[in-house]
Amino acid sequence: MKEETSFEKAFERLEEILQKMNEGKISLDTSLKLFEEADILISKCSQRLSQAEQKIETLIKNRTDLELENNKPKTKDFEYDKEKVLED
Repeated sequence: MKEETSFEKAFERLEEILQKMNEGKISLDTSLKLFEEADILISKCSQRLSQAEQKIETLIKNRTDLELENNKPKTKDFEYDKEKVLED
């Protein structure tokens, strides 16, 4: 049985493929094979991220101390003091 590739390993492999393709030193056939592999990896990474997002949303919804808006956690834009950030 083939072991499931972790998100981190898949992402690392995508970076390797991108580097090889950007170097421009590989044949068209190799480029196509790498592109196909990258397409599969992107799909797996996207699916894994969606699963993680759903799990986080479920965990948040199960908390009783959160405000919900349209059955989703209520969000607020991040506010910061621009002057203070520039000082650091």
